[in-house]
Amino acid sequence: MSKDPQDPAGTGDSGWQRVHPVSPLVRGWIALAAIAYFLGRDSAEAFFLRERPGGPLPDGTPLIWAVAGLVVLVLGIAVVFFLSWWFTRYQVSADHVRVRSGVLFRQHRQARLDRVQAIDINQPLLARLFGLGELRFEVADAGESAVRLAYLRLDDARALRATILDRASGAQAATDPSAEGEGAPAGPAAPSRRAAEAPEYPILALRPGRVIGATVLSGNTVVLLLGTIAVVTLTLVTGEGVSLAVFIPVGLAVASGYWSMLSTAWNFRAAASRDGVRIRYGLLDTRTQTVPPGRIQAVSITQPLLWRPAGWYRISVNVAGYGVSPGADSARTRLLPAGTMEETLQILALVLPNPGTDDPVGLFRAGLAGSGPEHGFTTSPRRARWVAPLQWRRSGFALTGTALLSRTGRLWRSLTVVPHERIQSMALEQGPLARRLRIADLRLHSTPGPVSPRIRQLDQAVLLELFNEQSVRAADARRRDRTERWLHRETATGPAVPDAAPAAVPGPPAAAPEQQAPGPRMEENWNEHR
Repeated sequence: MSKDPQDPAGTGDSGWQRVHPVSPLVRGWIALAAIAYFLGRDSAEAFFLRERPGGPLPDGTPLIWAVAGLVVLVLGIAVVFFLSWWFTRYQVSADHVRVRSGVLFRQHRQARLDRVQAIDINQPLLARLFGLGELRFEVADAGESAVRLAYLRLDDARALRATILDRASGAQAATDPSAEGEGAPAGPAAPSRRAAEAPEYPILALRPGRVIGATVLSGNTVVLLLGTIAVVTLTLVTGEGVSLAVFIPVGLAVASGYWSMLSTAWNFRAAASRDGVRIRYGLLDTRTQTVPPGRIQAVSITQPLLWRPAGWYRISVNVAGYGVSPGADSARTRLLPAGTMEETLQILALVLPNPGTDDPVGLFRAGLAGSGPEHGFTTSPRRARWVAPLQWRRSGFALTGTALLSRTGRLWRSLTVVPHERIQSMALEQGPLARRLRIADLRLHSTPGPVSPRIRQLDQAVLLELFNEQSVRAADARRRDRTERWLHRETATGPAVPDAAPAAVPGPPAAAPEQQAPGPRMEENWNEHR
């Protein structure tokens, strides 16, 4: 039996690669900072107080022992970092991506490529200084990130992302039969099998002025104004000044909200590629996300009241694996922080390339800014005004051949789009007053995330009919769904992007975004699938 050239010792570790040697330092810098603070706190205080320098060691300790202890501590940290790096390895086969880690307690994580929902490349500030990136895979059957590779050289992370997306899409299986099978590893050590990163076509980039304007006009400003009005009113009524302690928590919350929105929307760019929607953003920490076609479970377009004069909208999505773990970053589920009507429709054309209607622009415009029954919307009956006096004419739904649309909100406008095959289950809900008015709500169950699809205050007979018909429609759409292998020659369902070269053919790096042709316009993309 011939030995594998990548595994001359016959250990069975063929194709396993290690992360970058600096990775433990990037991951554990906070521990080093804590140790440095503990060792230097007393000495720094004594210096500023002009006292005899102190420290964590008892008085009278010889200097040589202090230096020896510091050397032992540094060596211990170096050994821990080395072992952490040595025992962290990864492998990409034709069907799975695997990661082994841990020194005392070993961990082996595995994700199926056909379950990959999105791939992110994260660059915290320290990782950016070293030119490294963290590759994170979101899969449909994991309650948290199934696989995290921290950290790889940025070029290797991009190449590995392209390889994984290429194998998950079915493109490499369609053009390279030898890639099939469990024993076909891929990665930076196998350049002959490495896929070239798919070319991307810029769609939009947010200017700093709009990001700042959207941040100032966000809900944080409303909270700040209401808090200020409440404090001033309380002062006028009681005749006494309000304690500073009241302002501190409100100020910290508002400042945190401003910073979160500003840092995650700064330098936002969206592009189309054959791998799906690719977005980049970040001020200090940068992130590049790639969401493959068909992985988005539900889409929500909202327009806060203060954004209405500017005509801006926000797009949020549910993706399996996103928004599940505690403290999940809301920016990961945001496809557009603040866009115009034209930009919003352009992003919708990417995430829903086949709208299932002859007039997608008119339909979505009616969903975003219209009211009443135009463009096929079924709205609430007049008796619903007793429970929704402001929004009863706007609340409603519309059906296309591929999706169910639900709109609501008069002051805070909202439009939700759910592809038929992504509806997991439905529930009719009706309270005592709604039963008397013969109206009901229909809740559409999706994967966990910021989007909660719901059709509000419609005639109960209309919703009952929709409930029965949509159950059949969703089941049929799931049977015909072929998005798991979106670039396979037999089941291709990827987005329409111009001149997309086969992913399995190695070639020169993709041109910089500013050197590439713009992506297809929304009419072109929708007409391609009409």
